[in-house]
Amino acid sequence: MTTAVTIPRHGGTGGRTAVARARQVVKAYGSGETRVVALDHVDVDIARGRFTAIMGPSGSGKSTLMHCLAGLDTVTGGQIFLDETEITGLKDKKLTQLRRDRIGFIFQAFNLLPTLSALENITLPMDIAGRRPDRAWLDRVVDTVGLAGRLKHRPAELSGGQQQRVAVARALAAKPDIIFGDEPTGNLDSRAGAEVLGFLRQSVDELEQTIVMVTHDPVAASYADRVLYLADGRIVDEMERPTADAVLDRMKDFDARGRTS
Repeated sequence: MTTAVTIPRHGGTGGRTAVARARQVVKAYGSGETRVVALDHVDVDIARGRFTAIMGPSGSGKSTLMHCLAGLDTVTGGQIFLDETEITGLKDKKLTQLRRDRIGFIFQAFNLLPTLSALENITLPMDIAGRRPDRAWLDRVVDTVGLAGRLKHRPAELSGGQQQRVAVARALAAKPDIIFGDEPTGNLDSRAGAEVLGFLRQSVDELEQTIVMVTHDPVAASYADRVLYLADGRIVDEMERPTADAVLDRMKDFDARGRTS
């Protein structure tokens, strides 16, 4: 039998303001005997200008938490804020506009349009919104992710790592308040994955970006400033300044507890 543990609000902002906040967030599917709780009264603050990784076993709620924080999924109860805007109270049109203008996304699938060049893929969200890119910022982003010599190439002419770098640049180019990554290196080999993670780390350190990344990989998590651990829809632990070995040991502890509970 598993003992319920009361987990305090996980701030971890290190004196920084919180760009995203979840308050008593519940996400449930079904009803009655078939009801499944994916998130169980989650409280968390995501600090501006930091790199946060979210980890946990399969079914722990880590991707659900990211999707709810990003406004990609609705909540059953509780509130989610982006700065001072409560996104859980927005109508679909306003929520779509907020995601387009203030949130960046990097997914495991690169989601690039094959008929567009790398540059056109990078600026596509701004083009759709009718916004002119900040040229100096765009040049800085392109330089940061090392794509200056590949901007005219279409996705089929790029390696997997280069395609994901285009996706990273696309997320950064619009100067979002926060970027969410769902297993962003899951389709890459270890070398390409390390390059993309390095660019994400660099975007936090040099471009003052805020990143939240769901991952199952201890090495990927070691690039973050902070790791949140989920189990059974709750944040059960966190780690500051993680190393790959420390993250792996912590995950082994959770696996062992799961087998004995």
